[in-house]
Amino acid sequence: MRVVVLSDTHAPRFWKGCPPRVAAVLDGCDLVLHAGDVCTPDVLDELARWAPVHAVRGNNDGEDVAAWGAPETLELDLDGVRVAMIHDSGPRTGRPARLRRRFPDADLVVFGHSHIPMDETHDGQRIVNPGSPTDKRRQPHGTLATLTLDRGRVAGVEIVEVT
Repeated sequence: MRVVVLSDTHAPRFWKGCPPRVAAVLDGCDLVLHAGDVCTPDVLDELARWAPVHAVRGNNDGEDVAAWGAPETLELDLDGVRVAMIHDSGPRTGRPARLRRRFPDADLVVFGHSHIPMDETHDGQRIVNPGSPTDKRRQPHGTLATLTLDRGRVAGVEIVEVT
């Protein structure tokens, strides 16, 4: 299963429509995860043209994003991989232990908020932040992540530069 993970698209200020380099990564994916700060639900509708979308609500998302179906947290089983999603994982210090306590059964936790891409494993739990494809802030590139899931394991994670 190939999953594209995005966060912090911040439409319409930064996301004016799916950027071509993002669209190229979305082509052929099986699922899209959005880790919040969509800002307008039409982004989720646009992403759903490529594959089914699961999203969580970010601190800049209003009731319209919640009404679309984005809860504060989400736990999914994707091809046997237990995935948890949250927008804001809190401060960097203590993050791995805090996420393990919050999602004790998750194999993989996806979050956003910082706009800083990361892929780390702590205590057997993979933690992924895709960064932002449109609002890179102090990062050198806009990014997203791709996940390859295979029979109950995370077979690969790639942070993809899209700007």
